[in-house]
Amino acid sequence: MRKYERQVNNVTVEITQQQIKKIIQNIEKVMVGKNEVSRLCLVAFLAEGHVLLEDVPGVGKTMMVKALSRSVNAEFKRIQFTPDLLPSDVVGVSIYNPKEMEFTFRPGPIMGNIILADEINRTSPKTQSALLEAMEEHSVTIDGVTLDMEKPFFVMATQNPIEYEGTYPLPEAQLDRFLLKLEMGYPSENEEVEMLTRSQKTSPIDELQPVISLDDLRSLQDHVKDVFVEEAIKQYIVELANKTRLHPHVQLGVSPRASIALLKASQALAFISGRDFVLPDDVQYLAPFVFCHRLILKSEAKYNGITAGEIMENLLSSVHVPVKRAVK
Repeated sequence: MRKYERQVNNVTVEITQQQIKKIIQNIEKVMVGKNEVSRLCLVAFLAEGHVLLEDVPGVGKTMMVKALSRSVNAEFKRIQFTPDLLPSDVVGVSIYNPKEMEFTFRPGPIMGNIILADEINRTSPKTQSALLEAMEEHSVTIDGVTLDMEKPFFVMATQNPIEYEGTYPLPEAQLDRFLLKLEMGYPSENEEVEMLTRSQKTSPIDELQPVISLDDLRSLQDHVKDVFVEEAIKQYIVELANKTRLHPHVQLGVSPRASIALLKASQALAFISGRDFVLPDDVQYLAPFVFCHRLILKSEAKYNGITAGEIMENLLSSVHVPVKRAVK
């Protein structure tokens, strides 16, 4: 990897790399052994996407988003999704003020920088859909008035894959709004011992301090958009997407939105890796996290135990990878 020394908007890449390193190290003060998940969450954040964390209770899903929020000094809002939650409980509501003889808008918890949508599959589809406009267009419409969300705006939703009683599986349209779908996984024995040691007297999250400002974060997001993507890489992304649509075990392949998501995620991964250009390796690494939750498999494939992950592994090994040319 060549050394990247030129300046972008008068901010050296060395400085931005220091900022990224600080964020990840700060998160790891709370999250033990979750370096990959931390990096991927940061990839989605810098790419201005959203993350769906699916795993069993107690493995640190909520702690992850809290640690990220405190590290960048963002306004954190938590929405606990329950069956009786209404759309107005999420986006806000207009209340009549008899003194002023007019309606006053009271914003809901969606109006924040980092939103934790906790157990999103426990609420009704009507309330789930309240997130659609905000996640895709970074705005909400209430009583015919469209309000823009303040940047950065990042949603991290959690769901439990084990308990299905009283839940509402996320529809395909909602899943397509998430840039990445991640799993936390259980820690190793040594990592769990370290967690016990850190939490013996106090929770590490209570002592976590911001390491960069929101303005710095917005600047990082802008730099990600400047990362160069060669035409061969774009063609590679499109070919991977098209192969999912033609695969015999797939009923519905990924949409063009997924191709765009993979492009943006690859730019963000290249950026946090210290490069101003995307490599095929970036695309290959991120493709399962971006595509798998968007694939709808045929019933016979599910019956035979074929998974979306296996299909993506097959596609990545069969699609021609662009030649890695030296970048001058």
